[in-house]
Amino acid sequence: MQEILQYLKANGEQLDADIAAGTGVSLKNVRQLLTELSAKGDVIMCRTTRYTNGKPVEGMLCRASGYIPPASPGRKPKPAQSSPIPESLNPPLRQSRQSSAKK
Repeated sequence: MQEILQYLKANGEQLDADIAAGTGVSLKNVRQLLTELSAKGDVIMCRTTRYTNGKPVEGMLCRASGYIPPASPGRKPKPAQSSPIPESLNPPLRQSRQSSAKK
């Protein structure tokens, strides 16, 4: 089971056939293990039908539950949140009419 989880974490969302090919485990065993992992909540799984050359191919699409892969290289860093400017450094643009009437 750990081998399948590690494979999903390394390769992201995969079809059951791709997992079987990548791990060297038989497709029947992969499907059984994925069902167990899904019941535990370690894997998110949905059944899909894809069409290859007009023929339907049924499979299970899986990904590791709650796993967020690290950011890919080349992304820009997220902008830092700026703190609000204190009012003493940011005076109002216009004076109110009341203050000008008192003069």
